[in-house]
Amino acid sequence: MTRATKIVATLGPASSDPAVLEQLLIAGVDVVRLNFSHGKAQDHIDRANLVRAIADKVGKTVALMADLQGPKIRVGKFAEGKVMLVAGEAFVLDAQRTEPGDISAVGLDYKELPRDVRPGDTLLLNDGLIKLRVENVLGEQVHTRVVLGGELSNNKGINKAGGGLTAPALTAKDMEDIKTAMAFQCEYLAVSFPKNATDMEMARQLAYVAGEATRHKPAMIAKIERSEAIPQLEAILRASDGIMVARGDLAVEVGNAAVPALQKRMIRMAREMDKVAITATQMMESMILAPVPTRAEVSDVANAVLDGTDAVMLSAETAAGKYPVETVEQMHQIALEAERAEDISIETDFTNKKFGRIDQSIAMGALFTAHHLGCKAIIALTESGSTALWMSRHNVKVPIFGLTSQPASQRRMALYRNVRPMLMPKMSDRDAALAQAEKLLVERGVLKPGDTYAITCGEPMGYPGGTNMLKVCQVR
Repeated sequence: MTRATKIVATLGPASSDPAVLEQLLIAGVDVVRLNFSHGKAQDHIDRANLVRAIADKVGKTVALMADLQGPKIRVGKFAEGKVMLVAGEAFVLDAQRTEPGDISAVGLDYKELPRDVRPGDTLLLNDGLIKLRVENVLGEQVHTRVVLGGELSNNKGINKAGGGLTAPALTAKDMEDIKTAMAFQCEYLAVSFPKNATDMEMARQLAYVAGEATRHKPAMIAKIERSEAIPQLEAILRASDGIMVARGDLAVEVGNAAVPALQKRMIRMAREMDKVAITATQMMESMILAPVPTRAEVSDVANAVLDGTDAVMLSAETAAGKYPVETVEQMHQIALEAERAEDISIETDFTNKKFGRIDQSIAMGALFTAHHLGCKAIIALTESGSTALWMSRHNVKVPIFGLTSQPASQRRMALYRNVRPMLMPKMSDRDAALAQAEKLLVERGVLKPGDTYAITCGEPMGYPGGTNMLKVCQVR
C-alpha cells in the first residue's frame, strides 16, 4: 500500500548533510521546508539546489516550501542568558531598554507591545510556559506580575491570551526573503501570522512581482497561528492555496484545549474549499532526543491523517533532532496504518453538491467511477495540477496519478493527498497522450495487462482548466 498522506520535513543542521538528506527523501519526505527564521539568503538558495539535485538523483518528486519568519514578537537578551521568574514577583517588559535583562526586567524585540496591552491582560511567554498579568503600562514599560513562573531565556516568544497584538504579518525581512524564495522558485510560500485575507493577498502580489522574470507563481500557504485568524478563516482560505494548522502559537493564544476541534474544523473547511491542509508542531517532538515516539504522538499523527490532512509536518525533529531519518520512517508507518482504517464515503461526499465547472465535474466523475469499478489507478492528464487537486479532496483507495508536462506543476502536486505526480512529454494528439500515459504506468509497475483504470484529459490538449473527457480503459 502506498501512503496517501504526505510528509513535510524541515531542513536544518541535522539534515543538511547530502547523505542524510538523501536518506530522508528515500524514507518518505515529499516536501522540504526551508525555515527563513534561521540562516542567510545564500544558505537557503544552496539548500534548495541541494534538495533538487538529490531528488533528481533518487528519482523522487519533492516540493520546496519557503517558510517566512514573520514578526519577531520576542523578549530581548539577558545578561546571563536566562533568569528564573518566581510567581508573585514583579517583572517589567521594557521597549526602551538596551542593556541586557535581569531578574526584574528585560528589553523587547517587539517595540509595539506597550501600545497593544492594557491592565488585566495576560501575556504568555515561551510557548505558554510562563504567564504574566499586566498591572500597568507606563510609557514604554509594561509592568507585570508573574502568575506562572519558570525559566525565561534569550529571545523567547510573547503571545497575548485571546490575541490582539498588532504586529504586521509581513516584515521588511519577509519582503526580502520572498525575493530569495523566488530566486530558487519555491513551490510553496508559507506566510506566518496572517490575520486576514489582505495579508495573504499582499504576500501573493509580492511573490508574483519577485517571480515575474521567470513567470513563477508559488502556491500560498497561510499559517493559522493567531486567534484573530479564526473568525477570518474562510476569507483567508479563499485568498490562499492552503493552510498550515500551526498548533504552537495558536494553542498559546486560544488555549490547548481548543486546538483539536479547531484542527478538525480547519482541515474540513480546507478540503471543502479545494485547498490543501498541513498539520504541524510537535507531532513527533520526543524524537528530537529519543529513537521512538510516545504513544500520544502516534495517536496525534494518526488522528491528523484520519481528519483528512494533506500532510503532516516535522520541525525540530528533522532540523535539529538526533534521529531525523528514523522520525520520518515512524511517521510513514503511522500514516499507513491510519489510512488502512479510513472510511470511504464517496456517495455522501457528492450528496447535494453542485459543480459549476466542466473540469471539476469530470474529476468527480472519475473518482466515483474508479471507486465503484475497482480501478487500479486514476490518471489525470493535467497542465496546472488542478484536476488532481480536486480529486484529492475526497478519500478513495484508488491512487491518483497526476501526469503533467510542467515541472513546476509536477512538484506542486507532491503535497496533494493521494496524488503521485509524474512528468510526461507535452503532446497535442489526444490518443498519443493516452497511450503514453498508460505506457508510463505499465513501465512503473502500477498497471499490468487486464487492469482497469480511469483517465481524464482535455480536448484540445494542453490548455490549463480544459479537462473535459473521462475514459475508462483496460490494459491489453
